[in-house]
Amino acid sequence: MRQHPSPATPAPPATVVAALRCSVCGEAVALDGRALRCEHGHTFDLARQGYVNLLHAKVPKGTADTADMVAARVAFLRAGFYEPLARTLAARATGRLVVDAGAGTGYYLAHVLDALPEATGLALDVSAPALKRAARAHPRLGAAVWNLWRPWPVGTAVAETVLNVFAPRNTDEFRRVLVPGGRLLVAGPGPGHLDELAESLGLLDVGADKSERLDNALAEGFTLVERTDVTDRVTFSPDDVRNAVLMGPNAHHLHRDGLGDRLAAVTEPARVTLSFTVSVYRRLG
Repeated sequence: MRQHPSPATPAPPATVVAALRCSVCGEAVALDGRALRCEHGHTFDLARQGYVNLLHAKVPKGTADTADMVAARVAFLRAGFYEPLARTLAARATGRLVVDAGAGTGYYLAHVLDALPEATGLALDVSAPALKRAARAHPRLGAAVWNLWRPWPVGTAVAETVLNVFAPRNTDEFRRVLVPGGRLLVAGPGPGHLDELAESLGLLDVGADKSERLDNALAEGFTLVERTDVTDRVTFSPDDVRNAVLMGPNAHHLHRDGLGDRLAAVTEPARVTLSFTVSVYRRLG
């Protein structure tokens, strides 16, 4: 993926602003200087990096990516191990507005926007440190801090594609924000994903996505179009191993049973299985 220069003080694209809604009253918002404001006067300042925080409550500890987790994620993704997954998603996205629900640093959304030169993207995530990166990941991308389990501050039937990559799945909001015929792209761990690290380091058991359970959750309002497995065997350096662990939920549990010590003691490369399942659904009209 090519690198994109970003302005010193980026702002969300106009199409992204038009898709957002005030998280207090639900009305449309407009860009007013360095803030988003609705007609009732509710105002949300843009951060220096260009993202906007629409939340009204503190994020419970242990639920959002920290700055250290984000740094590990950036370093890991830069190595290119997950690029085949990003390309798979980019080849299946369509339309002019793409909403990434659980966008993290914007890595996957930026790949999608590269593949859709007329599209803009909205990155939603509960982690402000992650969205500091996402807001600068692509010039046609806007970012907003939000808890995905709550109704999203996004208009109804505004997006042609919704991405959901290793992130919480709010099926009601998937249905609401997609246009009829729009696409939902869901990616999660496949069989054996990072099993070698889980075994050698004693990581939390994430487990593979259960396709039948996902299909059942989306049975109302969606039809399955395609399911693709993306797999590879790669070699991680010791730093890759650490970044792979530190960018995910295990980073919240480094003191559990000496995990942090075991991770620090890794000195040899490791052969690792990468396995992802990508499911493509169409929003019924």
